[in-house]
Amino acid sequence: MFKTYETELAGRKLVIETGKMAGLANGSVLVRYGDTCVLVNVTASKEPKEGIDFFPLSVDFEEKLYSVGKIPGGFLKREGKPSDKAILTSRAIDRPLRPLFPKDFRNDVVVCATVLCVDQDNSPEVAAMIGAACALAISDIPFGGPTAAVNVGIVDGQIVINPTEEQRGKSDLTLTVAATEKKITMIEAGGNEIPDDLMLESIKAAHTEIKKICKFITKIQKEIGKPKFKYKSFEVDHEIYEFIESNFKDEMKEKVQEVDKEIRDKNIDELTEKIEEAYKEKFGEEALEEHKADIGEAIYKLEKKCVREMIFVEHKRVDGRALDEIRPLSCEVGLLPRTHGSALFTRGQTQVLSIATLGMISEEQVLDGIDTEESKRYMHHYNFPSYSVGEARPSRGPGRREIGHGALAEKALVPVLPSKEEFPYAIRVVSEVLSSNGSTSQASICGSTLSLMDAGVPIKRPVAGISTGLVTNPDNDKDYVMLVDIQGLEDFFGDMDFKVGGTEKGITAIQVDIKCDGLSYDIIKEAFEKTRIARKHILEDVMAPVISKPREDISKYAPRIVGTQIKVEKIKDVIGTGGKVINKIIEETGVKIDIEEDGQVFIYSNDNEKAIQALEMIEDIVREVEVGGIYYGEVTRIMNFGAFVDLDCGGKEGLLHISQISRERIKNINDVLHVGDKVTVKVIDIDEQGRINLSMKDFNDNRTEE
Repeated sequence: MFKTYETELAGRKLVIETGKMAGLANGSVLVRYGDTCVLVNVTASKEPKEGIDFFPLSVDFEEKLYSVGKIPGGFLKREGKPSDKAILTSRAIDRPLRPLFPKDFRNDVVVCATVLCVDQDNSPEVAAMIGAACALAISDIPFGGPTAAVNVGIVDGQIVINPTEEQRGKSDLTLTVAATEKKITMIEAGGNEIPDDLMLESIKAAHTEIKKICKFITKIQKEIGKPKFKYKSFEVDHEIYEFIESNFKDEMKEKVQEVDKEIRDKNIDELTEKIEEAYKEKFGEEALEEHKADIGEAIYKLEKKCVREMIFVEHKRVDGRALDEIRPLSCEVGLLPRTHGSALFTRGQTQVLSIATLGMISEEQVLDGIDTEESKRYMHHYNFPSYSVGEARPSRGPGRREIGHGALAEKALVPVLPSKEEFPYAIRVVSEVLSSNGSTSQASICGSTLSLMDAGVPIKRPVAGISTGLVTNPDNDKDYVMLVDIQGLEDFFGDMDFKVGGTEKGITAIQVDIKCDGLSYDIIKEAFEKTRIARKHILEDVMAPVISKPREDISKYAPRIVGTQIKVEKIKDVIGTGGKVINKIIEETGVKIDIEEDGQVFIYSNDNEKAIQALEMIEDIVREVEVGGIYYGEVTRIMNFGAFVDLDCGGKEGLLHISQISRERIKNINDVLHVGDKVTVKVIDIDEQGRINLSMKDFNDNRTEE
């Protein structure tokens, strides 16, 4: 049955339709926000997926270029693999939904958000996040929502919910918040050094609006929601767990207490073998083979319980650190002699090598998406090879996690980069994770800041990143323990990974992953405070002693830039017909040249003299011919009445009449001038048709005697 529900979000109409499209999906809604339309469908498999120990949720945010009236480029003329932005949006939809499914649920669930139409003032990402929560709420799929999301900006110092395109262009903050009626479930942010208190105020403002949307979805669910289907529970076998916990809990607690990840993993492997052997002795080999997967689940559950109890009850971490203590830190720069900038940042057993490369403005990334962003000058790529965790897997290119972590580091650094006018380079930083034991994305932020300074990029201020973790009491959300600088095990077994990047002045990026049912304002406020203190320590005590400011000069292997500004109407003169003029300059000097639409010219070369030569050639071409101006030109044609002279100003010629060659009378011009002669001339007139008249009479060295 077709149903339409309407409410208001940030002063604009939000409409949810259901029952008209995609009737075979478990749940389906069409979200209309202004003229933005997103169709969200959710489906679940009838049977659980065997042989896995996690909930198999897949989320796809599908950008369709017809939604903005574009035909895809390329030979196939159809959408290919998802863009980075689509992947990031898929991750943003996934993160607040995943913790709200039952922990013992193993059926495949697929959320597909298809963007059908885009109004740039109304975010399709927000529409998709609201639509996913609503589609799941009204479906028969077990789900503990609803949840909802909004964007937040800060425009002229004011907090704005779901800013329009014009407001986004002026905003100091790009914040996405997802939440239930009671708690915050996801935060993703990029900002221009936002103070902690203003960031928290923005999150609270978002939650106020989200609560209204959650109530709206609940109303829809009560009216048309399907009963949730029964599913096969994958709860850990109680008897097996009791056997393992009663016999091996103390030993497990002892084995996990190890600074070195490799030794700890080896300890757990040895204990696993011991537990399996004990189980076989008590219940027989057949029982062991039959319940091997259950035993593995029970061991994992016991390890998690021991780690959480140590932290929550004893305030003790597996590597012996205090709750606020950061792992040993070190860094160095200039490791690679021929790259433009390089840095190695180490945090405990996490180690990241970041390399900066400077290129021409024309080498910036071209984007072909559903928003108005057409190019990206700064690119940050994050690679996570299998050797970084001691595994033997072939590389298959960046996955969603790599793209997400690269985007987070990029977001953290963009606010401190110089403008294109200040530093006319395209910039790429690649972070290679060499060793991983948690917080690699935050190590990437630190290492990349160092590599940019090593490359001589004049960033405003250094940026550092740090994460906090959480262990909560499930019976009392006010009873919790927070950890600073979490390692891998604390991330896996904890309730959150709260990542914050920023400068000494404020926050530039946030990404929060939550495994519990959400965060209170007190937890968020404390996380901001702890990350601010930790950032200050990293910036002042670790990074500054190695390199405190950008190098005065760029690497000798980076292209040098000489620039100028020309009139827009002169661009065609510099380029020439079919690129003839500019290609001649490039051929003669060996430089590379970028010309912007506004007339900015950037000349790139490793040889400064060649760059200056190319600049002079361009300036000669665009130089204006003015009455009274003196020029050194070349005779191109001889006529009975005079000579034509190329003024070396964009191909402009002037007429040197025979009467203007000398103060003496000349009978035959061929007696004094020839094609190819270099002469100094003065412009004495430019008529209404733009014809240029020249004279040599004022220059004694050019005067012709009979």
